[in-house]
Amino acid sequence: MAENDGQEKSEQPSQKKLKEGREKGQVAKSIEINSLVIFTSGLMLIFLAQSHIGGNLALLSKKIFSSLDILEINRDSLKNYFFNSYGFYVITLGPLFAGLFIAAFVSNISQVGFKLSLKALAPKKEKFNPLKGFKRILFSSHSLTEVLKSLLKLFIIGLFTYYVLKDLVLSSTSLSDFSIDEILKFMLSAASSLLWKISIVYALIAAADFIYQKYKFKKDMMMTKQEVKEENKQSEGDPQIKSRIRKVQFSMANNRMMQNIPQADVVITNPTHYAIALKYDQLKNAAPRVLAKGVDEVALRIKKEAIRCEIPLHEDRELARALFKSCDVGDEIPSALFKAVAQVLAYVYRLKNIKKKKSIV
Repeated sequence: MAENDGQEKSEQPSQKKLKEGREKGQVAKSIEINSLVIFTSGLMLIFLAQSHIGGNLALLSKKIFSSLDILEINRDSLKNYFFNSYGFYVITLGPLFAGLFIAAFVSNISQVGFKLSLKALAPKKEKFNPLKGFKRILFSSHSLTEVLKSLLKLFIIGLFTYYVLKDLVLSSTSLSDFSIDEILKFMLSAASSLLWKISIVYALIAAADFIYQKYKFKKDMMMTKQEVKEENKQSEGDPQIKSRIRKVQFSMANNRMMQNIPQADVVITNPTHYAIALKYDQLKNAAPRVLAKGVDEVALRIKKEAIRCEIPLHEDRELARALFKSCDVGDEIPSALFKAVAQVLAYVYRLKNIKKKKSIV
């Protein structure tokens, strides 16, 4: 089946599609935001931990240079040097990398919320196909867009850096008259100024990319009218199947209703369009109750069943219509119809008594 059958994606994505996409890892997320957070967090952590890192580096330098005259190279000493160096870097740079990890984690959570998508982590066969991978990397619109974005980002940051460094180079021409301490201060100040200015430019780039990713995600998740119909079928059920189910349920309800007709006292008819079967039990009900009702074909079945069971038929157009509209099967008749139905039942009871007397004689 062709993708979308050539239909235009004109419908807003449903909550069901957004939820399924999220489970597959399809979310509006900007990688530039993550890079910006890691970059700026790294700068802040280095600035805050500069005394800690500098102090440890100074101690390491003193230890190395003070022991050059007694340095021994053998298997045991190399092992000790390795473990000491490893411990040094863990203690010195461990907090920095832990902070960067937390910053990256918070950046992702702030964009898409916390959701572990197992479907996104599951291996897919097409990803192991080198031809499809080559095509996806070099010839897909997504790859082309990402390359253009990277080139544009590189151009903007490079151009900005050039103008900043241009001014710094001009300012550095007077360094020959500075002391060593003043030169170091100038270099630190220049580096700090350059990095924070680049951060500001990168923040603008990240904001633009975030807006673009939101727009692209919404556009990609749009649905065709056919997709909306298919989703409605899945969520609400196929209309044809629902129609067949309703027909079966209606047929079963009619069959149960027909089984109650032999208990009726009278069937009031229109005479052709409506039929309502009534039963009055003085011990159980405060008013006559509707055992069955129907129109046209169902009304004809009720009348045939009543004739078969020798239930009296009483023709009253107005009363039949009023009972049909105001009562459902199993309901007691409304008080407004008491008098009219009582007259009918009294007439029916008189007929039954007459028949009983004739049968006795």
